[in-house]
Amino acid sequence: MKQIYLVLLVLIFTSAAFAQGTGSVVGVLSDKEMNNEPLPFATVQLKGTTKGTTTDFDGLYEIANVDAGTYTVVFSFVGYETVEIPNVVVEAGKVTTINTGLGATAAALDEVVITTTVSRESEVALLLEQKNATAIQQTIGADELARKGVSDAAAAIAKISGVSKQSGGSGNVYVRGLGDRYLNTTYNGLSLPSNDIERKNIDLDLFPSDIIQNVAVSKAYSTKFYGDFAASNVDVIAKDYKGKGFLDISLGSGINTRAAGKDFVRSEGTGYFGFYNRYDNNPFAVVLSQPVDPVDGGQPINLNGSISGGTSFDFGNETRLSVFATASFANDFEYRRGSKADFTSEYKQRFDDVEEFEYSTTTTAMANLIYRINSKHRISYNSLFLNSSSDEVGDYGVDGNGTNRDGIISTDEGFFVRNILFTQDMIFVNQLSGDHQFNDKLELSWGVGYNRVFARQPDRKRFTLENYQLALDNDPNTNPSFFNNTNFDNQRYFQDIQDEEINSRLNLEYKASEAIKLNFGYNGRTKTRDFKNIRYGYDLLEPRTEVSDINNLDGVFNLENLGTIYDTFVFRPLAPEYGIDNRNFPGNYENTYNGKLDIHAGYVNAEITTGKWLFVPGFRVESFRQSIAYDVINLGSNGIGESAAYKNFYLPSLNVKYAVNDDSNLRFSASKTVSFPEFKEVAPFVYEDVTQRVGGNPDLLNDPAVSNIYNLDLKYEWFFGKGELLSLSGFGKEINDPVNKVIANDATGTQRYFRTGDKATVYGVEFELRKNLLTNEDEQPVLAAGLNATVMKTEQKLKSSNGSFVSTLDRTDELQGASPYLINADLSYSPTLGSYKPVANLIYSYFDDRIEALGSGQLGNIIEKGVHNLDFVLRNELGNNWELNLSAKNLLDPDIQYFRAEPTGDIVISNYKRGIDLGLSVKYSF
Repeated sequence: MKQIYLVLLVLIFTSAAFAQGTGSVVGVLSDKEMNNEPLPFATVQLKGTTKGTTTDFDGLYEIANVDAGTYTVVFSFVGYETVEIPNVVVEAGKVTTINTGLGATAAALDEVVITTTVSRESEVALLLEQKNATAIQQTIGADELARKGVSDAAAAIAKISGVSKQSGGSGNVYVRGLGDRYLNTTYNGLSLPSNDIERKNIDLDLFPSDIIQNVAVSKAYSTKFYGDFAASNVDVIAKDYKGKGFLDISLGSGINTRAAGKDFVRSEGTGYFGFYNRYDNNPFAVVLSQPVDPVDGGQPINLNGSISGGTSFDFGNETRLSVFATASFANDFEYRRGSKADFTSEYKQRFDDVEEFEYSTTTTAMANLIYRINSKHRISYNSLFLNSSSDEVGDYGVDGNGTNRDGIISTDEGFFVRNILFTQDMIFVNQLSGDHQFNDKLELSWGVGYNRVFARQPDRKRFTLENYQLALDNDPNTNPSFFNNTNFDNQRYFQDIQDEEINSRLNLEYKASEAIKLNFGYNGRTKTRDFKNIRYGYDLLEPRTEVSDINNLDGVFNLENLGTIYDTFVFRPLAPEYGIDNRNFPGNYENTYNGKLDIHAGYVNAEITTGKWLFVPGFRVESFRQSIAYDVINLGSNGIGESAAYKNFYLPSLNVKYAVNDDSNLRFSASKTVSFPEFKEVAPFVYEDVTQRVGGNPDLLNDPAVSNIYNLDLKYEWFFGKGELLSLSGFGKEINDPVNKVIANDATGTQRYFRTGDKATVYGVEFELRKNLLTNEDEQPVLAAGLNATVMKTEQKLKSSNGSFVSTLDRTDELQGASPYLINADLSYSPTLGSYKPVANLIYSYFDDRIEALGSGQLGNIIEKGVHNLDFVLRNELGNNWELNLSAKNLLDPDIQYFRAEPTGDIVISNYKRGIDLGLSVKYSF
């Protein structure tokens, strides 16, 4: 592939010349004789051309595919004066907006508003932007989000071809078969930190649609992106507002069919809005003073609400301050009943009956300030706060048949685990940016961001019992007892992660001529992570200490019983030299690591047009420095160490567009990129869930430090009607020294990250169709359908790894995270029934089986089973102010299943259903 890549690069570079692109003119026409109500069916014409259109029922119009240049726009309507707007400049790849009004007398030119922007919400405008873009990208905007009932960014991009969302309610997404480690997430073009130790990217579920103007997925590399790019860059653009004041209030409620009627429980010490009440307390003080039993979780009725508002203040001389703010809260009750197992070469633990209650919340607040100094200079400030929480109470082995091969009383029945876990992530994002046009040739765009993340698990409680079947026999004289094989079989766990990041972007655009545009830019990013955790074990002083009531463990673990029934135990004593030992004293943190990442990059690219061709060659130089210092217990004497890497990357790229005609393009892209490991992949700390363990591998920074990636894309796109599209794409990637999550070849079955071979290859085809099946007399869609599908093949020759950890592979397999088939489809029906305009949407998606973790030695792969998903959303606009929406999501309620593929037959390690989510919301616009 390297040779093909280099040959194509040379051939296309040698054919570069000069050409011109197209733009569009859009806007709204109002009726000055009717209090500036929309004026439908008026004529809009580019004087001296055949280009023109008519306004729709809402006074909206669009003239697409306009050659770049200066025009006079003519507005006319029978019985009204004709208005001509001269000197309207149309730029290639941009949308020129003209808003004006017609009356019995001609409108004065000072009443006309002319702006040149990139429209970022409507489906038509975003398709136009996609058509004129210099690189391959797809965007879903606020209008489409609302129409399809999309509630967050993860669900939004899952509607784009080649993109799938992880099952089980996670915000993790896959693009072209490549998962979290091969993606990047940005917010208004600036990087974002992760909120989860297990992920490189922020959970896209945290971005509700209230704050989203659009979400763009760029699958082909461009020099403006960081070099750590393989699958895509996902850019979430925040909503802003310019215009008269408005205020929207929305309230909603719903239920989950499996959660309805259940007696919900949640962690003690947590609040309804997803905040923990004891962050100021030392963990040891919490262990001694706070109860352990879960508390009443309330009625499992989901609630959500939001408020949004904005306005603009004009100060004359083109100066304007625009303000937009939004805040929202949503919660969710989910009940799961299924099975889980810990299986390596045999069952370590097996629970055929697992019951989990999860209460989750998302709270957001965002403010946007845009200060327009004049038409050529603008400064923006965006502040975003996100708080997400998950409060989960899980009982493993509720049927009394749980097994554990290390059981003391019995290995065949009666093993039971209660896991009470509260996770809270708080994210603060602040961004300052500006756009400046100095003359017709020079434009400057810049941005600076400061992010903080506080990701915590404050007081996870885990208790383990044996002979639990005796709790179900209705005999008060027979009881289960505590399992106490180690001091941490019954425990309290505290984990804290803090990320801090400063990032920036700078782009200087120089228009050398009508056919050549040059971009010079810089990106910088400095990120640190501090991780620490501590456990306090309950050491039961008498063997087989009985439990008379599993729901009253407070009767055992209280301050009065300290030293008589149990001791607290900590792994690292605070000061043994002063007699402060492991028992009944506070301790030092058990595991810590500190990570640092510095990236500085400069780039240059050119936009060269000739005839119907557009060539965008680019070159990026990036300096990368990463280090991690750790002190962990699971490596014994090797648990204290540091790993570091420093590299310079030289990354060429080329994007080519050929305008076959006014409505279709042929695109090609070739690039070299890299992939480097994340902190969580390098830090050897092991996180232990009830049935699985995941840890990092410090060898990744030296074996080698990065993966070199070669990317090829070829795409044909045909914009054959308003809001209609047909596209076909082919893509290929070669990933040298790929990283995969592998089940390490040890007794624990811990999943770790390894460089598993010399290279992996990815080949695939994408298809997308958007078609209006029925339209009304105004050419507005009544019945519309969308379909996109991806078929791909991945392959890697695996090798064994040696070092701090060992994996034994020596075979050919698919790439971890890759799904051979992806399908997304939707059907939209929007009739007009008098003044009633409902919009009904049926939305379907499917991804095929994919590898969650590669098996090592004789162990088979862990597979995530493919999932079919079907949603129904009904929007009802009632008059000018009210909106009533209904939704039914996850209608098929499929099994969410992970299994280990073994020669003797698949071993299910996790299986449950999530239930159907039914929702009702009402919105009022002031």
